[in-house]
Amino acid sequence: MTEISRRKFAKSLGIGLGATSILPLVSFSTDKPVDHNAKKLNIALCGLGRYANLLKHGVTESEYCNLAGIITGTPSKAVKWQADYNIPDKNIYNYENYDQLIDNPDIDLVYVVLPNSMHKEYTIRAAKAGKHVIVEKPMALTEKDCQEMIAVCKSEGVQLALGYRLHYEPNHLEIKRLGQEKVFGDVRLIEASLGYSLSNIDPNDWHLKKSLSGGGPLMNLGVYCVQVSRYVLGEEPIAVTAQFGPVNLPHLKSEVEESITWQLEFPGGAVCTSSATTNSNIDRFYAAAEKGAFELSPAVSYGPFVGKSSNGPFDFPVINQQAAQLDGIAKFILENKDVPNHISGEEGRKDLKIIEAIYKAAESGVRVDIK
Repeated sequence: MTEISRRKFAKSLGIGLGATSILPLVSFSTDKPVDHNAKKLNIALCGLGRYANLLKHGVTESEYCNLAGIITGTPSKAVKWQADYNIPDKNIYNYENYDQLIDNPDIDLVYVVLPNSMHKEYTIRAAKAGKHVIVEKPMALTEKDCQEMIAVCKSEGVQLALGYRLHYEPNHLEIKRLGQEKVFGDVRLIEASLGYSLSNIDPNDWHLKKSLSGGGPLMNLGVYCVQVSRYVLGEEPIAVTAQFGPVNLPHLKSEVEESITWQLEFPGGAVCTSSATTNSNIDRFYAAAEKGAFELSPAVSYGPFVGKSSNGPFDFPVINQQAAQLDGIAKFILENKDVPNHISGEEGRKDLKIIEAIYKAAESGVRVDIK
């Protein structure tokens, strides 16, 4: 990824979007140079799988975070990470002694990067150890689980944030602005889809096991499509229809859907049609409004994103999405402020509520109201 300073990033946003509209959406301040001697948020990564290997670069490139600890059940990973990041022995945990975090003042926050079914348990255990939490999406397996996670974090006096990296990415801030400010009038139609071909995946991968993943590509990829439609419109969907796709990879013997398509209806009249799949590659967002359109492709993956609107192509810097997200969250916690609603546990709960309705619609074959 191309490295840029936070000052340059903010300047680019101001030029491209207008400072007034964008500053409330960016969580880190650029009014003065960062004091590198100031306190940083000491983070422990819980789970050292594939995404943790992206996050570690985000932490080390961030302005306000420090990779202070790790939690892993694989001793060989612990040895390598400790050597690479100079992590002290006292900040290395496994899943059995995880609760001993309560006695470690050198760790402020736990970032939970585990299979979906483990999000609830390890978020709650971190909260009870007095640590702030960032949890990857989807937040949990059910809306009810999300509600419990939110309640425990609140009762323990810790903050709960979701790993919504795209809320800090300039192309996404732009499509959010274009939609919510109705630059081209009311958005009438959105198409947002994400899929990867997993034909060569290990049949034992946790994503294929319903007890660990909670579902197939809707849970792991479709959550991005649900998110982008909600923040571009600034509305909550009121109803959904959905259809499971055919099985094209029977050799995987997956316990979850291979593909799914759904149609979200919004109160302002917009409809968002989306697909999430593991049998083909797609990464696209398109919004059609009354007087124009805007789009991204690639759209909701790790980029680099390519976008344009009826006014011309986008021209934003490529950023480290994980570093921007971490800085955005850390700035609030370091200032003893609540994290904004759009990256909070409540936002994660809303996504699960919609995902559950999509599954219900696909299973029943009827339109489902989202209360």
